[in-house]
Amino acid sequence: MKRLLNKVSSIGKTTIALILIISICDLSNTFAQRRGGGGRASRPAGHAGGMNRPASRPANTGGINRPNNNVGNRPNINNRPNNNGGINRPNNTVNNNGNRNNGNRNNGNRTNINSGNTNVNINVNNRNTYVRQNNYRPYTRPPYVYGGRSFYSYHPYFYHPYHPFYWGPAWHPWGFFVAALATTAIVVTVANQQYHYDQGVYYQQSNGGYTVVQAPVGATVTTIPSGAQTVVVQGAGTTTTNNYYYGGTYYEKSDGGYTVVPPTAGSIVTSLPEGGKETKVGDVTYVKVGETYYQPIQQDGKDVYEVVKVDEVKTP
Repeated sequence: MKRLLNKVSSIGKTTIALILIISICDLSNTFAQRRGGGGRASRPAGHAGGMNRPASRPANTGGINRPNNNVGNRPNINNRPNNNGGINRPNNTVNNNGNRNNGNRNNGNRTNINSGNTNVNINVNNRNTYVRQNNYRPYTRPPYVYGGRSFYSYHPYFYHPYHPFYWGPAWHPWGFFVAALATTAIVVTVANQQYHYDQGVYYQQSNGGYTVVQAPVGATVTTIPSGAQTVVVQGAGTTTTNNYYYGGTYYEKSDGGYTVVPPTAGSIVTSLPEGGKETKVGDVTYVKVGETYYQPIQQDGKDVYEVVKVDEVKTP
């Protein structure tokens, strides 16, 4: 009996030892798997030679840890200013209708005239309105001085209201727009600028039509309207020059016909065009057409206007 108990005890001890060995092996394998050792299948994928490198390393060609130079992540070239060759220059894009925006300004009396692809500023009031001095006829009356300027005239001031004159359906004031010209219109070029002339009126092409402008000094036409007024410019003694006046424009006879000239100081006209403005200068009211001053006077009992010469007062 004692021998049997010793045998059972020996078997129990062996069993317990086996159980402990098995348990220790299982724990060892589990611990080894957790540490990543002992098997290739447990290594992170994508690394050669079994080196224990981080699996989260960025993917780069050749395994070099360079910044991601993916071209798709570069700034969008299309977001650069639109310039030839991709150079970062100021954007010189062309605006609608191919017209470049070159100083398209609205300066007081200026009217923007769009001619083809170029913006042309036509000054509808101040163009070529300077006054020619009559060097052969000195003034016998003292000037009217006001505001630092001297206003010369040959005749005494006689106020009468300004009423624009109507030269008929073919005549239009400065700034007037027409969609098309009559077939009688001709082309006149002055200082490399092209104008269209028809029945005493000058036009320049604008966007979608033509705009009336002041007659350019130097333009020569073969004929002027039959209603033109003869203006006698008196010189020294019996010397006189005949100008021709129509619609606010002055002409002199020339070899090619009639050439546009500035008004001569002292010239007297019976009518002024639309677009003039009564301008108060001290106690005197002039009519200003463009930059030309006209003094209201009376001659032979009729209300007329004299071209005034204006000078800056010179201080000693």
